[in-house]
Amino acid sequence: MVSDSPPPQPKGVPANDEWKEDNDSSGPPREAKWWYSTFHTVTAMVGAGVLSLPYAMAYLGWGPGTLVMVLSWCVTLNTMWQMIELHECVPGVRFDRYYDLGRHAFGERLGPWIVLPQQLIVQVGCDIVYMVTGGKCLKKFMELACTNCTPIRQSYWICTFGAIHFFLSQLPNFNSVSAVSFAAAIMSLSYSTIAWAGSLSRGRIPNVSYAYKKTSAADSMFRIFNALGQISFAYAGHAVVLEIQATIPSTPEKPSKVPMWKGALGSYFVNAICYFPVALVGYWAFGNEVDDNVLVTLEKPSWLIAAANLMVVIHVIGSYQVYAMPVFDMLETTAVKRLNLSPGLALRLVLRSAFVAFTLLVGVTFPFFGDLLGFFGGFGFAPTAYFLPSIIWLKIKKPKRCSISWCINWACIVIGVFIMVASTIGGVRNILADSSTYQFYS
Repeated sequence: MVSDSPPPQPKGVPANDEWKEDNDSSGPPREAKWWYSTFHTVTAMVGAGVLSLPYAMAYLGWGPGTLVMVLSWCVTLNTMWQMIELHECVPGVRFDRYYDLGRHAFGERLGPWIVLPQQLIVQVGCDIVYMVTGGKCLKKFMELACTNCTPIRQSYWICTFGAIHFFLSQLPNFNSVSAVSFAAAIMSLSYSTIAWAGSLSRGRIPNVSYAYKKTSAADSMFRIFNALGQISFAYAGHAVVLEIQATIPSTPEKPSKVPMWKGALGSYFVNAICYFPVALVGYWAFGNEVDDNVLVTLEKPSWLIAAANLMVVIHVIGSYQVYAMPVFDMLETTAVKRLNLSPGLALRLVLRSAFVAFTLLVGVTFPFFGDLLGFFGGFGFAPTAYFLPSIIWLKIKKPKRCSISWCINWACIVIGVFIMVASTIGGVRNILADSSTYQFYS
């Protein structure tokens, strides 16, 4: 049950019921249709993390692995609905950014410090992982497509992938990357289908084992923790959902939450038909011998796997931009307001190129796909997707204690905090362990 009293007006916002003009030059362009939200959210959510789900299942097992995946799907769908509802929870105001909503919920001073670091971890972390993913899949594609070619270092392929983004990062806003995002969404559905259909067609490997991987007790525990983070990484769209909704026009008669929720349901349907078949069929086919990227384990037919790797490259090109756009906006706004720099092409070129260079450097230095998924999945994605929306909902809507809404939100908070702590510890430990035997920039 929700309190009948109106929510407090955010500081600095006029107390009236007049809606801002949708195409106010100070805000984002509001011209998107509901299907824009579908493929933007699909691009943001159904990423390369889907390819590691069978690997996560190998550490969790059939029962716990399936339970965690179903629970994650339900919890994050609920929290996404909450964020969509909260986008216009104050009459006449649209919270176009996650930290704007956080500032309203927790106050002008505390709000940005609670929300902004977590959102940046998700956005920057995703772009680092996508740098690694894009480079690795480019390398795999070339190895399969040209068997007689001279092998090239993995770090060079990551740099090649990164070079693409020095150009694409100059596109001005979300609407300008719609075509790239649409192509990325199609690619994610395509390579996910290839992953599970190829595994099903190949059948189970000889002597397949579904027993837990044989490692030391300590290593096994940390790998299980990391697997939780890999699953939470797969539910990543919340970090940019408000920015996506901000591109949809809204009036009192037709609020943006209606088309945005329609788009979110569409994206979660695509999410389900990608995630569950890949995770369950991939684990069924390879058991605990599956790699942290199921396409690596699935080597034949070579032409199909080469095509799937190329699809992953196209997809993460779009995903990188979807996560980078809010960061670009924040960097440029800060530079203009705090440093009094002039907005324009020169500022965009310098700041955006610097961001691409940073994510490229980190990706080349630490190209541990599965470990990065676990670390960022726990440290950033669990808060923004699992429990921070629930905390904000309790803070703003104030449901009655022990009501269904109150109980569901507290359950989401407990589950999310556990995943965050466990998978962050597991991810850090595994990165350190794998770094000790890795030859950097090889």
